[in-house]
Amino acid sequence: MGKQVRKGKFITIEGIDGAGKTTQVEKLCEYIKNKGKRVIRAREPGGTALGEQLRKVLLDPDSNPVSTAEALIYAASRAQILEKLVIPAIKEGFFVVCDRFVDSSLAYQGFARGLGFNRILQLNKWVLNGYWPDITFVLDVDPEIALKRLTRGKDRLERESLEFHIKVREGFLKLKDEFPERIRIIDASKSKDEIFKDIVMELERSGIFN
Repeated sequence: MGKQVRKGKFITIEGIDGAGKTTQVEKLCEYIKNKGKRVIRAREPGGTALGEQLRKVLLDPDSNPVSTAEALIYAASRAQILEKLVIPAIKEGFFVVCDRFVDSSLAYQGFARGLGFNRILQLNKWVLNGYWPDITFVLDVDPEIALKRLTRGKDRLERESLEFHIKVREGFLKLKDEFPERIRIIDASKSKDEIFKDIVMELERSGIFN
């Protein structure tokens, strides 16, 4: 984590497609608000005008960027949301809760796409410039279960093979070893309320509200 003075906090929720991230982001934002804190909800890719345009490119089933281009587009979207939303917000004392962030690139492009963890890490170290999340929750669930939860029209990544999603999950679990102080693994095979209870327990234990 960088040495920048932070009045607010930066929380990210990660996991494979179908893990239930969006639901938990919504519940967590409401919880933080009820704690008397100012909170901003974000998502990645997206969160800014440019980011939303890049999101359309990345998730469009008809687009087919090569792996390196995919990684660079995600990095561009990340740079935009950091400069335009995340950094200004935490400097003003807001809690920012983001649906996906840097760990998705490390798991999807670094591990599942085979671009290499260190290669994607170095790219994103340049983009983040020290602004790593304060705490990250990885919602862990069997990919077969997760993919069955996807009932809407599937985007480009959701349409990937089961084998691909298995590799993504493995990538997320390996990240816990790389960032043990930041990442918390949450069992996402439970009910929505049980998952949220586990997130809150870890969040309170972290002392982030102190």
